[in-house]
Amino acid sequence: MADLTITVTVDDTDQLVLKNDLLNIKEWVQNAVSGKQSNCWKRMQREWTDKLMNDVSYTDPIPSNKNDFVTLVTSRADYKDRAARDAENAPA
Repeated sequence: MADLTITVTVDDTDQLVLKNDLLNIKEWVQNAVSGKQSNCWKRMQREWTDKLMNDVSYTDPIPSNKNDFVTLVTSRADYKDRAARDAENAPA
Protein backbone atom coordinates (compact mmCIF):
# COMPACT_ATOMS: atom_id res chain seq x y z
CA MET A 1 0.00 0.00 0.00
CA ALA A 2 1.41 3.42 -0.95
CA ASP A 3 1.65 6.34 1.42
CA LEU A 4 -1.55 8.35 1.57
CA THR A 5 -1.48 12.08 0.89
CA ILE A 6 -4.52 14.10 1.91
CA THR A 7 -5.13 17.69 0.93
CA VAL A 8 -7.27 19.90 3.14
CA THR A 9 -8.72 23.13 1.78
CA VAL A 10 -9.39 25.95 4.23
CA ASP A 11 -10.86 29.17 2.89
CA ASP A 12 -9.54 32.60 3.88
CA THR A 13 -12.20 33.19 6.52
CA ASP A 14 -11.62 29.86 8.22
CA GLN A 15 -7.86 30.40 8.11
CA LEU A 16 -8.38 33.59 10.10
CA VAL A 17 -10.63 31.73 12.53
CA LEU A 18 -8.04 28.96 13.00
CA LYS A 19 -5.18 31.46 13.38
CA ASN A 20 -7.11 33.02 16.25
CA ASP A 21 -6.31 29.88 18.30
CA LEU A 22 -3.52 28.06 16.48
CA LEU A 23 0.11 29.03 15.94
CA ASN A 24 0.53 26.73 12.93
CA ILE A 25 -2.46 25.21 11.12
CA LYS A 26 -0.49 22.54 9.24
CA GLU A 27 1.29 21.43 12.42
CA TRP A 28 -2.02 21.22 14.29
CA VAL A 29 -3.60 19.10 11.53
CA GLN A 30 -0.59 16.76 11.46
CA ASN A 31 -0.70 16.43 15.25
CA ALA A 32 -4.43 15.71 15.15
CA VAL A 33 -3.89 12.94 12.58
CA SER A 34 -0.96 11.53 14.59
CA GLY A 35 -3.12 11.44 17.71
CA LYS A 36 -5.90 9.63 15.87
CA GLN A 37 -3.42 7.11 14.43
CA SER A 38 -2.11 6.43 17.93
CA ASN A 39 -5.58 5.91 19.37
CA CYS A 40 -6.62 3.61 16.50
CA TRP A 41 -3.42 1.58 16.92
CA LYS A 42 -4.02 1.16 20.66
CA ARG A 43 -7.60 -0.03 20.05
CA MET A 44 -6.55 -2.41 17.27
CA GLN A 45 -3.71 -3.85 19.34
CA ARG A 46 -5.94 -4.36 22.38
CA GLU A 47 -8.82 -5.88 20.39
CA TRP A 48 -6.71 -8.24 18.32
CA THR A 49 -4.37 -9.31 21.10
CA ASP A 50 -7.47 -10.51 22.97
CA LYS A 51 -8.85 -12.24 19.86
CA LEU A 52 -5.55 -13.99 19.10
CA MET A 53 -5.09 -15.11 22.70
CA ASN A 54 -8.61 -16.55 22.75
CA ASP A 55 -8.28 -18.26 19.34
CA VAL A 56 -7.41 -21.89 20.10
CA SER A 57 -6.37 -22.42 16.48
CA TYR A 58 -3.77 -19.64 16.64
CA THR A 59 -0.61 -21.03 18.22
CA ASP A 60 2.14 -18.76 16.87
CA PRO A 61 3.69 -15.96 18.90
CA ILE A 62 1.94 -12.61 18.73
CA PRO A 63 4.28 -10.15 17.01
CA SER A 64 5.70 -7.47 19.27
CA ASN A 65 6.31 -4.85 16.60
CA LYS A 66 3.57 -2.80 14.99
CA ASN A 67 4.25 -3.62 11.32
CA ASP A 68 4.31 -7.39 11.86
CA PHE A 69 1.25 -7.24 14.12
CA VAL A 70 -0.80 -5.25 11.58
CA THR A 71 0.32 -7.54 8.73
CA LEU A 72 -0.73 -10.61 10.72
CA VAL A 73 -4.12 -9.19 11.69
CA THR A 74 -5.06 -7.76 8.30
CA SER A 75 -4.15 -10.99 6.50
CA ARG A 76 -6.49 -13.12 8.64
CA ALA A 77 -9.71 -14.37 7.06
CA ASP A 78 -11.72 -13.01 10.01
CA TYR A 79 -10.35 -9.46 9.70
CA LYS A 80 -12.77 -6.80 8.47
CA ASP A 81 -12.01 -3.10 8.23
CA ARG A 82 -14.51 -0.44 9.30
CA ALA A 83 -16.24 -0.25 5.92
CA ALA A 84 -16.75 -4.02 5.82
CA ARG A 85 -18.05 -4.11 9.41
CA ASP A 86 -20.47 -1.26 8.71
CA ALA A 87 -21.71 -2.93 5.50
CA GLU A 88 -22.21 -6.20 7.36
CA ASN A 89 -24.20 -4.47 10.10
CA ALA A 90 -26.27 -2.21 7.84
CA PRO A 91 -30.02 -2.64 8.07
CA ALA A 92 -31.49 -4.72 5.26
